[in-house]
Amino acid sequence: MVEAGVIDDYAVFGAVAQMRYTEAVVTLDADVLVAVPNPDATDVLGPIYAFCRERGFEPEGEAIRVGDWPVQFIPTFSDLTEAAVRDAETGDLAGVPLRVVRADYLAVIALSVGRAKDLARILALQESGAVADPEIEALAGRFDLSSKWKDFCERFDEG
Repeated sequence: MVEAGVIDDYAVFGAVAQMRYTEAVVTLDADVLVAVPNPDATDVLGPIYAFCRERGFEPEGEAIRVGDWPVQFIPTFSDLTEAAVRDAETGDLAGVPLRVVRADYLAVIALSVGRAKDLARILALQESGAVADPEIEALAGRFDLSSKWKDFCERFDEG
């Protein structure tokens, strides 16, 4: 999709990305952050769906089935998610390079969303040693999330 100009860049995030850094977690789909050429378009995902459909990958609700996995494409939605895609690392999936959101960004994106499963993601990333509190604190500060980080630390007795 990048080579065809359908998207500018991408990175796997959410539970699938978390599994790169922690033990396996249950998930129903793979989430992919995408930077698109025209983020203000009315149908921002239309070109992605068309590209996939032309290659035999059909939509299923909000996702596109790729093999056994429903894949949900999520356009970057903030300065934080844009930076997460830009700064993603390249991992390996069965010999295929795959861009993955870094652990510190996963934690801060989870902090910004703040659902129970997101807070659990932060704890899992910390427990695995994939990210340290000073990394989260610095990145949270960069994206005006210091108060959310402070609240998280108070709630979970972190530094």
